Amino acid sequence: MSAESLTLDCLTHLFSYLEVPDLLRSAQVNKAWNEAAGTTFLWRNMCLKRWAFCNISVIPGMQTWKKYYLHRSNLESKMTSGQPSVDYTCKALRGHNGVIHDMAYLSENEHTFATGKVNSTVCTASSDGTVRAWSVQEGTQIWSSPQQEVPLANIITFPAFNLAATVDRQGRIKLWHGTTGEELSTFSVLSSSCSMVAYTVKNNPFLTVGTGEGILYTLAATDLSQILYKKVFQNCGLELSLCSPDGQWIVVCPSDTTLSPKVFYTYCASHPGDDELMLSSPLPITNHCHVMCWLPAESARIAIVHKNEMIFHIVSFDIVIEKSKYKKNVTAQQVANFTLPAQQQMTSMKGFGKQTLLITAGPELTVYSLSGTVLMTFKDHHEIITSIWVDPFHVVTSSMDLSLRVYSWKNDNKSSLLTGCYHLLGGSHRWSSGFKSVACDDVSIVGIVAGADGKDVLRAYSFHL
Repeated sequence: MSAESLTLDCLTHLFSYLEVPDLLRSAQVNKAWNEAAGTTFLWRNMCLKRWAFCNISVIPGMQTWKKYYLHRSNLESKMTSGQPSVDYTCKALRGHNGVIHDMAYLSENEHTFATGKVNSTVCTASSDGTVRAWSVQEGTQIWSSPQQEVPLANIITFPAFNLAATVDRQGRIKLWHGTTGEELSTFSVLSSSCSMVAYTVKNNPFLTVGTGEGILYTLAATDLSQILYKKVFQNCGLELSLCSPDGQWIVVCPSDTTLSPKVFYTYCASHPGDDELMLSSPLPITNHCHVMCWLPAESARIAIVHKNEMIFHIVSFDIVIEKSKYKKNVTAQQVANFTLPAQQQMTSMKGFGKQTLLITAGPELTVYSLSGTVLMTFKDHHEIITSIWVDPFHVVTSSMDLSLRVYSWKNDNKSSLLTGCYHLLGGSHRWSSGFKSVACDDVSIVGIVAGADGKDVLRAYSFHL
């Protein structure tokens, strides 16, 4: 049989064994080969084989899996090689006159795959009483709020709605317009200790706030109007709150170590009058919770670290709603558990996929399975790791050695492997004491650098497309 007589299905099957460079060359042979080499089936499979998470339907300007693959691989090659000036540009963003307590991207990840100019925006909240927005690629400040009377503690952004919310040290929450910095709304919870989480229910954004007095507030994120008020713990405050990736669950930890964390179903935020939907349940943990994280590819799976006699125990649960004829109950079904080595004093934990945990302890990063198997360990930093960013494509760690370490996920036979790529330097120790935290949006990396003079700056690394 000659090459000219092969059917489209036969060509597509044969091309499925080719690597991308050979496939692109085959597309130049003739019209039939070009059609077969551009088949959606081929490029979709290659995308899913190379990257565990990708969806062209949510990306503006991305009409084909082939276009996605070529664009994504081009960007990934730059983020993997990390050559200064060639692959990325580094800029220092200065303007705050105090400590930067928190930052968050205001721009959406999806825009980075569209054709045209890329604009990443980051918002920061500082002890100097201002919230500011920055252009990562331009290296400039977009706007700054008027100075507030009380230092700002945290910031949350709603990229799809172009909004940012901050909370200060007295529990005053404010809503800001993402483009202009205009103050839109204010709500006070009268607490010196607050934590905020954001989520969306039926395309409506919500903000849930936990206080040191043990109270949960749910607010509409468009105007900060109060929807729900609930006393979670009677005689103690909330130390930690965490929202699941799909926005359906919130877990809160009490400051009293004899009490168990509780999990809440957020759907009640859009149905405040339905008592049945105000579902909550304690998790079967009685020791002090040190840190927790969700497993992003399994929407209701959470891993929790609890400490008992200086030993760290990690247990994971699947949160489910059990329905009977007359009621619904929230239950936590244990998935796995393990104990860290006695000498390992962990500092942070993040989840990846359904079965993988990344744990930092001092200057080391270790990748574990949910059952406790050590998959790989990295000892790239010289000082303590201060934060870790994990997304479907990359892992970035920040450290007091004034560097960021960049890693990349590789899928091999359905298992995820992490590969060390390069480091990004944050300047001179003469002016800075180290990186405090880091965030990434697929085309840029931003880290908060602690200034030696008490004035923090941002280091922004934008990758060339």
